[in-house]
Amino acid sequence: MNTLTLEKVFLDLQVDSLSTRVGNTPLFPLRRVTLNLPAAVSIYAKAEWFNPGGSIKDRAALNIIQSAIASGELTTDKRLLDSTSGNTGIAYATFGAAMGIPVTLALPENASKERIAILNALGVELVLTDAKKGAEGAMKVVQELLDKNPERYFYANQFDNPANWMAHYHSTGPEIYAQTAGTITHFVAGLGTSGTMMGTGRYLHEKNPRIKLIAGLPTRANHGLEGLKHMDSSRHPLIYDANLPDRYVEVESKAAHEMVRHLACEEGLFVGLSSGAAAVAALRVAESLDEGVVVTIFPDAGYKYLSHETLWK
Repeated sequence: MNTLTLEKVFLDLQVDSLSTRVGNTPLFPLRRVTLNLPAAVSIYAKAEWFNPGGSIKDRAALNIIQSAIASGELTTDKRLLDSTSGNTGIAYATFGAAMGIPVTLALPENASKERIAILNALGVELVLTDAKKGAEGAMKVVQELLDKNPERYFYANQFDNPANWMAHYHSTGPEIYAQTAGTITHFVAGLGTSGTMMGTGRYLHEKNPRIKLIAGLPTRANHGLEGLKHMDSSRHPLIYDANLPDRYVEVESKAAHEMVRHLACEEGLFVGLSSGAAAVAALRVAESLDEGVVVTIFPDAGYKYLSHETLWK
C-alpha cells in the first residue's frame, strides 16, 4: 500500500466508517447503588464501551493515528508500535485493520485471556512480557524493539503523546459538559496514562473553574486493576500533570471488584474493573456532598474480564 492509498483510506474513514462512530457515548444515571445519597446529589457514568473498539481508548488511539498520518510520522512502510494493558492495543488494532496499518504491541502476559484473544483475532504482532514487571516492563521491551530497528516502527507512545490527552479535550470534555447542560460539579476518572483526566479536566476547568476534578488510583503497586496505574511506584507519563486534579481518591481492589458485581446486578451495567474503581471513587466523592452532579467514566464493558474467576464469585 503506497502513501496515496493510505491517505485515501484515511479520507474514506472520515466520511463513513469506524472512526465516525468514536465518541458521543451515552451518559447513564446510577440509581440503585446511589440510594443512600442525598436527593440533590446524582452520579452519572459515561458508557465508553459504546465506542467501536469497546473502550474509551478508541478516542486516544484514533487521534494518535490520525495525528501521525497527518504529520507524516506514520507511513505505509512502518508498523505502529506501543505497549498496552489491552484496551489501547485493541483500539490500535481495530483502526489499524480498517486502515491497513500493521500493529506490533507489547502486553504483560497476565492480561486477561479475552484481551489477548481479541488482539490475536485482529491480527496484531503480539509480544507478551513479564507479568512481574507490569506496564514498565512492556514499555522497556518496546524501547528495545525500537532501538534494534527504528526504521520499521512508528512509536505511538500513548503515555507521552499529547494526542492522547488532546483527544479527550476535544471530545470527552465537550460531550460531558453538553450532556449535563453545564450542571456538572465534579468529574471523577481513574488514572492510567492519565489522558482522560488531563484532557477532559482541562476542558471542564476552562468552561467552569469551579468544577472539581478527582483522580482515582489504586492503593498499591500490585493492584490487579487493569488499565489503572499506581503513580507513586511508577514512571509518570509525560502527559501527566499531578497538579491538575483537585483531589485524589485511593480505591482498594476488593472494593472495585465488589462494585463491579453491584453494577451488574443492581444497575444492569456489565462493566470492567476500572469502571468498578471509578464508581467507588465517585460514590466516595458524592457521599461528602449535600448537592451536586458527579460524572465519572466507565472505560469498558465486563466481557474482557470473564476469565477473572474471583471477580464473579
